[in-house]
Amino acid sequence: MSNLNRRSFLKSSASLIAASTAVPFAQTMKPVWAQAPSDRLRMGCIGVGNMGRGDAHGFNGLCDIVALADLDEIYGLGRTVNDGIGKKNDKGETITPDTYKDYRNILERDDIDVVMIATPDHWHVKIAVEALQAGKHVFCQKPLTLTLEENKIIRKAVEKYGKIFQVGTQQRSQWNEFAKATLIVRAGLLGEIKKVVCDIGGSPTSGDNPVPAMAAPADFDWNVYQGQTPYTEFLADGDFGDKNNRFGRTRAHDEFRWWYEYSGGKFTDWGAHHLDCALWAMGLDKFGTGPVSVDGTNAEHPVPFKDGYPTVKDRYNTATKFDIVLQLTNGAEMHAVNESSDGNGILFEGTKGRMHVSRGRCKGKVVEELAKDAFSVDDFNALYNGKPFEGHKENFIRCIREGGKPVSDVWSHVQALNCCHLCSISARLGREIKWDPKTEQIVGDDQAASFMSREQRKGFEISRD
Repeated sequence: MSNLNRRSFLKSSASLIAASTAVPFAQTMKPVWAQAPSDRLRMGCIGVGNMGRGDAHGFNGLCDIVALADLDEIYGLGRTVNDGIGKKNDKGETITPDTYKDYRNILERDDIDVVMIATPDHWHVKIAVEALQAGKHVFCQKPLTLTLEENKIIRKAVEKYGKIFQVGTQQRSQWNEFAKATLIVRAGLLGEIKKVVCDIGGSPTSGDNPVPAMAAPADFDWNVYQGQTPYTEFLADGDFGDKNNRFGRTRAHDEFRWWYEYSGGKFTDWGAHHLDCALWAMGLDKFGTGPVSVDGTNAEHPVPFKDGYPTVKDRYNTATKFDIVLQLTNGAEMHAVNESSDGNGILFEGTKGRMHVSRGRCKGKVVEELAKDAFSVDDFNALYNGKPFEGHKENFIRCIREGGKPVSDVWSHVQALNCCHLCSISARLGREIKWDPKTEQIVGDDQAASFMSREQRKGFEISRD
């Protein structure tokens, strides 16, 4: 079937699914291998390390995965290509996907409808924008952006190209934890929210010894991996032959999170989950809401800093201990902390009580006294923008077929990442900064405002078209 006819099918299929929106999506669709080939969504996965490999497995029964791209032939492609992931034939047997080192090979393919992106953070927006320009729907892992400027770039691109875009903040799809907590807060059962504490953990350190510099292995393109960031020498102390932990302490793979050059430490790692869900519950995930000030006075880093930049280049550098205080537009005070007595999760404190929610539990007197029928199916569906409450990836696929806004849309995610990036900037500078949520600008502090964007290395610039 031609691409035009395939697109027509995806639009017309909405009427078939709309009649059954009261039941989970999995019950309204045949498994992908039982669908006619012309009916299937085709996906390309970009970045198939630990997170991307898991996401590929999650999508494997929902669409045909026809291509994989990763810079590392061992850690990424080598572990994923023979892992049961791929296109399905009419017997449910797996056909191995095509593999590439260059993600652009996936974007150039007209037969690919959807792109999953699970690269390191500093690559997210560049690839996502180019995918949208290529006419692809996009599922991108959190945190979506590296800077406050990138928040505006990706939001503008989604609005311009009109494709479905889901962010991988799957906590919004945990009905018995974060979704239920959101309904409790919105129903006023805790009264007026006065304080919120988000325990997001602190970044690890790389120890007392520097991470040694060495030549990158030939099967890993270190120059391209660094993307928009300034070129620096490759650091690692692991066993290059170990598929699961190739480089040990390093600037690459899972360890990229602990370098401000590529990420924001726990501020953007767990912060992208917990700060997001806290704002979601309070209805502050909309433009013009959020913080008005962010105080990072109480933050510690594992290396010395000068003017907001680490002075040591061979050790992890993101914040390890902190209590960042955000004053919000609704009058509440939100704390991003590295530890708390309640443990990882979100503590809501209101005039009528308190509640703690984390992955696996939602606790507090208000939860214990909550009637079983306190919230209806329609209440949960409303959190899903009118779609039936279901799995995070299922919600994304449904929105592609039906239209509509997924539960973790780019607009609300940008609101959360405004908070996360401001936490990072205030912690790096060690002071309070002011934020205007309506103009989305840091005010009265030119040095802090200079951190809103970064110079991008030539050849790796992000398109603003």
